[in-house]
Parts: sequence; structure tokens; C-alpha cells
Amino acid sequence: MKDALFQPIKLGSLSLQNRIVMPPMTRSRATQPGNCANDMMATYYAQRASAGLIVAEGTQISALGQGYAWTPGIYSEEQITGWRKVTDAVHEKDGVIFAQLWHVGRVTHTANTGGEQPISSSALKAENVKVFIDNGTDEPGFFDVVEPREMTKEDIKNVVAEYRQAALNAIEAGFDGVELHAANGYLVNQFIDSEANKRTDEYGGAIENRLRFLGEVIEAMTDAIGADRVGVRLAPFTSLNGTVDKTPVETYTAAAVLLNKLNVVYLHIAEVDWDDAPETPTVFKHNVREVYQGVIIYAGKYDGDKAEQAVKDGLADMIGFGRPFVANPDLPNRLRNSYPLAQHDPNTLFGGGEKGLTDYPEYHAD
Repeated sequence: MKDALFQPIKLGSLSLQNRIVMPPMTRSRATQPGNCANDMMATYYAQRASAGLIVAEGTQISALGQGYAWTPGIYSEEQITGWRKVTDAVHEKDGVIFAQLWHVGRVTHTANTGGEQPISSSALKAENVKVFIDNGTDEPGFFDVVEPREMTKEDIKNVVAEYRQAALNAIEAGFDGVELHAANGYLVNQFIDSEANKRTDEYGGAIENRLRFLGEVIEAMTDAIGADRVGVRLAPFTSLNGTVDKTPVETYTAAAVLLNKLNVVYLHIAEVDWDDAPETPTVFKHNVREVYQGVIIYAGKYDGDKAEQAVKDGLADMIGFGRPFVANPDLPNRLRNSYPLAQHDPNTLFGGGEKGLTDYPEYHAD
């Protein structure tokens, strides 16, 4: 029995039934054309509504913000309507669901952006990074990203406005809140990390400057829908999609200070989770707990025991379980009762239909 994981917790004005988070996971099954959420996705999320909090898959805030084929957006009326099916289905099961707002910046290909050149903090191509495209003729597959152009001040203003509108759209679509995707090498991360940001204006150089875009986006979103409905995801120690920071402990402690000042409702930290990955430094976890007063979520290679311990130790309030949620729709019940976990089929993670999305059964004792 995992006692700590099953204590209720307040998230702003929301009451969550447990400390288990289903984190955002791209599944590339949005309806084409239009990149709309659909009935199949509604079934998938509703099956997993026993999580204390679901953060839905990364959802682009604009056509230029899209990095991969078949991912959902939240900038058109049709997309808002599609997501309403998902949120209604989750709420019918008494679940709580946030939208993850996503702009990939340079992590894309012109085949995914309607032919438009991608934008980033700087005109730096992400090295050795590929994205999934569907060009409608050849076999869909992975292609090298293209070089972006450096964002002008006008671009920055426009994208901040797109994030604001996306937050409003998410609430219109029935989401309980939004998570800003500021992790894993995407646009906001391209401003934060020193090696991806070579700007010489007020958005580059010193840590404070590199965090400026993050702050402006958060201020726009919290102004639109309230700080108690806005969370942020960060990935301080990953080098995903080619973004690296020279002083991650210092940079991301400063980010936590800023997000505390802006009163975001939670901080969601993606830990490195590949095999032989280094542990997140304990000093960093203590720093974050010291400077940030909201709910702290960690996601990485957690099992039930490790998650229970993290919450008991007081360094985390909630724990995200990514891959285990793919094949275990009833994951909280399995963790509570120490039932065995099913393994997911990696071949059905991205694209396709119901197979590998909604056909994993709940646990039944023989």
C-alpha cells in the first residue's frame, strides 16, 4: 500500500484524489486534416482518469509551432471542439485534465509548418535532431530538422500573444488548466539554455535575460486565465533536441525563483530517464523546494516505491509516470495494490489507430 501517493492534494482551487500524474506523451493520432483531437483520444484519456492529474499530450499553439506530423493543435475552432470531447469524457469519470501548450521552435521541418521557415531564439540548427513528417506522397518518416531564423521582437510579441490565446482556448475547450511546455529542447527551452541562445539583446546572455521570454509567456497566460490554472514543465538536465545549458543548477534554480514570483500553480520537472542517465542532483531538488512554494511534480524513471519515497521525503508533492500509463490505464489501482504492470508495445506509440492506444485492459486477478 502506497500511503503517501494516495493522499489527496490541493492544486489551486482543485482537489486531486491522489499524487499520481499522467504526464504529457505524444501519440500522434490527431484527425487529419486539421490536427484535431477525436473520439479515440477521448476514450484513451477517460480510461486513465483515475490519475490525480492528467496532462494531455503536447498541443501546438499555432501552425508554425508544430514539430511532428499528426499532433493536435488548439488554435482553431475545430481543434477546440475536438478537445471538448476529451475533457468531457475525463470529467465524466471525475478526472482532472490540463492542456500542455507547445511551440517547438526550431525542432521541426518545413513539411510540418506549411512551408514556413521555423523560428527560434537564434538562427542555430538543432544538430542530429530528426522529426516525423508526412509529406503526403513518400512513406512518412523521420527527417533532419531545418535551420530556423532568429525571432525578431515582433515575433516574440506575436508568439506571447499566441500562448495567451491558446490558454483561453484551452479553458474554452473544458480543460481545468494549462501546462507551459518549457522543456525538452522546444521553443521556450531554446531561450533558457545558454548553448541554444546566442542573442545579444535583452533576451540573451545573462540568466535573467534568457528567462525573460519564459516570464513574458507566463505573465500573458496567468493574466488570461489566472495563475492557479497555469503550471510549467522544465527539463534542467536533459540535452533533448540539442539544447544544453552550461550551468543548469544555477539557471533552473533562478527559473524556480521566477515561477514562484509569478505564482504558477505547479512546477513539473522532467528528469533524464534514459538508461544509465545521471540522477537529478539532490542539491537541485533541495534548492527548488526552498525557493518554490507551489506544487512540485517530478517525472522520470519512477516505480511505485521510488515515487512513494520521493513524496515522503518532501522533495516532491506529486509524481508523473509516463510509459507505465500507456499500457496500464488503471495505473493508480495497480500501484495501490502492488499488481503487476503490463509492458507497452513500442511499435504502436506514434500514429495508427485504437491498437496500442485504447486496447490495453485493466488488471483482473485470475
